[in-house]
Amino acid sequence: MSTTCFGCKEEIKDKMLEALDKSWHPEHFACKECKKRIVENKFHESDGLPVCSKCFESKFQAICAACRKMVTEKVVKAMGKTWHLEHFICGGPCKQQLSGQTFFERNGKPYCTTDYERLYAPKCGGCKKPISEKAISALEGKWHKECFQCKLCKQPIGVDSKFRSDKDKQPICEKCGV
Repeated sequence: MSTTCFGCKEEIKDKMLEALDKSWHPEHFACKECKKRIVENKFHESDGLPVCSKCFESKFQAICAACRKMVTEKVVKAMGKTWHLEHFICGGPCKQQLSGQTFFERNGKPYCTTDYERLYAPKCGGCKKPISEKAISALEGKWHKECFQCKLCKQPIGVDSKFRSDKDKQPICEKCGV
């Protein structure tokens, strides 16, 4: 049974090189980009074809958005950029790694949920904690649904209910506001 060279499609009679689950004449094992013969032991792969180290570094490897150095190991792709795993960190005070976690983007920086809410989420007019879900907009602010309640009787004020505000911009239900 004869073996066919993947590069030239002719039968291999003498020396043979096996790489990427294919057989090659050694002189036909060439970079898919620059077409030069690959003679070094180390090479890369793109779409099942060999790529020399020089072409791989210039055409396929990415530059880390944080340190501006080449990414050669584990890579994180997020926000349309490439990052070293250890450089994809929260832009807030915690600086934790964010790979594999939910994150928010603000001004081109990733933030963990906790830091994003602490720094940028609107604060509730009642409890003053960050609001990360649906909110009620009233009295020049935002409110958690459960926090929008009468200051006096502590009963929830519904979306269609009438209310007024006191001097501190806190809601007073129609029943207590008489």
